[in-house]
Amino acid sequence: MARSEIDRRSFLGAAAGALFGGVGGRAETRAPNIVLILADDLGFGDLGCYGSKIPTPNLNRVAADGAQFRHFYAGSPVCTPSRAALLTGRYPVRCGLSGVLFPEATVGLSNTETTVPKMLKSQGYRTMCAGKWHLGSRPEYMPNAQGFDRFFGIPYSHDMWPLPLLSNGEVVEANAKLDTLTQRYTEQAIDFISSPADAPFFLYLAHSAPHIPLATSQRFRKKSKLGRYGDVVQELDWSVGEVMRTIAEKGLDDNTLLMFTSDNGPWYQGNTGVLRGRKGETYEGGVRVPCLARFQGRIPAGIEPRGFGSFLDVMPTLARLAGAAAPRSDGIDIWPLMAGQASELERDLLLYFDGINLQCARMGPWKLHVSRYNSFAWTLDPPGGRMNLPLPRPELYDLESDPEESSDVAEDNSEIVAQIRARMEEMLLTFPENVIAAWRDTMRTPVEATESGALPVRKI
Repeated sequence: MARSEIDRRSFLGAAAGALFGGVGGRAETRAPNIVLILADDLGFGDLGCYGSKIPTPNLNRVAADGAQFRHFYAGSPVCTPSRAALLTGRYPVRCGLSGVLFPEATVGLSNTETTVPKMLKSQGYRTMCAGKWHLGSRPEYMPNAQGFDRFFGIPYSHDMWPLPLLSNGEVVEANAKLDTLTQRYTEQAIDFISSPADAPFFLYLAHSAPHIPLATSQRFRKKSKLGRYGDVVQELDWSVGEVMRTIAEKGLDDNTLLMFTSDNGPWYQGNTGVLRGRKGETYEGGVRVPCLARFQGRIPAGIEPRGFGSFLDVMPTLARLAGAAAPRSDGIDIWPLMAGQASELERDLLLYFDGINLQCARMGPWKLHVSRYNSFAWTLDPPGGRMNLPLPRPELYDLESDPEESSDVAEDNSEIVAQIRARMEEMLLTFPENVIAAWRDTMRTPVEATESGALPVRKI
């Protein structure tokens, strides 16, 4: 390695240390290890620390030792686009990934995108993805082409077929044994953490659980006494505990950030807490997810940031942590929230897309709904087909006092509605033409309210 490159990395490491002094004022010059654990279809109310009856002692400990977000958002209400947002820091419609990819898909996450592992590799990190990928199953889109040194897992959701279990592109099993996946992902993650190396590491542990079909290893069957879903979540919690144990045994606790979250809300099973909606919907239950962050000595124990964060914020936050130049992103650096240095942060609107359709936006505590599909997710299409339509009247909710999105206060807050709507229109001009066109098509569709006022219908 050239001396100039060594000097550059030394400077960036020192800069990161200055930014990330310990809670007690201790300067930290080592580049930190980063563990990002992602559940699949886990609900906001599925962990003990978020009110669930399912025993999750290890995840409860992460919350007790660090930060627990009450307002944190996935990148989309469904798998593929949400993961694109997580690994790029950009709205998935900018990446061309607005819907779920299936095994026959010929597209995927473009190699022109800067991903979290690519960014961290530029800072000398070794990188691994263990688990579900779902950002394109052709070789040019798979993890080894996106900045990961190692990959062990499946190319897409485990309800799709055929389902090969892969190790760096080589088929380990023609069809993965579902009841072994959580255990095998965990074993691979532990092996990666334990591998001797001078470089810091980035581990992306993307579990398949608790996406259906539900499957657990023998030792967790009926263990939760709360049904198969409870068993699956409990095995997921065990996995987090094994990762934490390994980090501690290797003496890495004081130099490792561990984050845990979910790619969207729950599907047919799972608990959204008090939130309205589920996977596939832009109500809070479809997109607000648990998020925990633990970093011994740098994140104070037991804090609950008041401000909100999102998958878009992971890239800029990790860039700061690693001393990397932050690539283009739609998010912000939320380290001050994680570290207890700020209760809220100034930020632009957070936009909620369903496919390429912009449906809602959040500003501070306010969430404005402007459009919605004419049928609920996972239901049969209505006569004439499923379409996104403008709401006859925009709906405004105060998410701090009304997380259920049950009381529309738009009529009493017309200035807030106008402010959010105007900024939505401005932001849309920065998006690809197909997104702008979809918005215009939606907004010029004539509608009338149903008797219940719940859904618009096209005029005949």
